[in-house]
Amino acid sequence: MIQSMTGFGRATLVLPKKKVTVEVKSLNSKQVDINTRIPSFYKEKELEVRSHLTNTLRRGKIELAIFVENTGIDSQHKINKELVSTYMAALKEVGSDAVSNGDLLAMAMRLPDAMKVEREEFDKEEWSSVMNVVKEAVAALVDYRQTEGLSLEKDIKHQIATIDRLHNEVPKYEQERIVTIKERISTKLTDVLQSVDFDRDRLEQEMIYFIEKLDVSEEKVRLKNHCEYFIETMNSGESSGKKLGFISQELGREINTMGSKANHTEIQKLVVEMKDALEKIKEQVLNVL
Repeated sequence: MIQSMTGFGRATLVLPKKKVTVEVKSLNSKQVDINTRIPSFYKEKELEVRSHLTNTLRRGKIELAIFVENTGIDSQHKINKELVSTYMAALKEVGSDAVSNGDLLAMAMRLPDAMKVEREEFDKEEWSSVMNVVKEAVAALVDYRQTEGLSLEKDIKHQIATIDRLHNEVPKYEQERIVTIKERISTKLTDVLQSVDFDRDRLEQEMIYFIEKLDVSEEKVRLKNHCEYFIETMNSGESSGKKLGFISQELGREINTMGSKANHTEIQKLVVEMKDALEKIKEQVLNVL
């Protein structure tokens, strides 16, 4: 089963004094491209997070964010009481006696460093719980990718079946095509050949060579094989987006060659429909992991 490269996952951890939420999303990309938003007190574990993302998600433009909400009474932001008192005393000296202590306090609290931030220390036991939540969010994203992959697989297989069906309709026009080509060539050459000496055997050989050049038997066989290989690769269970892209290029090569050799209106119509189905496949394959 194939996976989509797009997905989203979220998981939450509730601790005694904080709530940790992890969100991770991915979009399609040729390589793995990771961006993280991690609080400073968890920064030393960023490499561990990136390693898990790379090993689990493999490809895609991946964004992970860890949000921390303080829910306890204690806060990292503390009032710098000594500095605020100093500010108030200085303001009182230059101000009027009519200014109330409440107004002085309001002015002092707006001055630099009135609030101080106490740096939170790294807690190994807490990080273990946070990392489990990161893994839970990533697992949710993988589930999302697999669900999207089912839709992709269904649509791509439908388009491959369309190409296979259309190419199976080509043979019913081939005999008519050869007869038409022969008649057209004969008609154009009749007048010239009547007035010029020529080697009839050599002419027949050239005619046979020319008609063989218009034969699409090999293209039909290769196109059939490519369709079967495409489905086989999809069903392999491996990360196959790039490989499916290469096979779709080969499908396009055979379809284009068949179109250039067609020389028949109905076959050309079939080729156009095959190209339309192939373009839909290419668009979908871009999003396959």
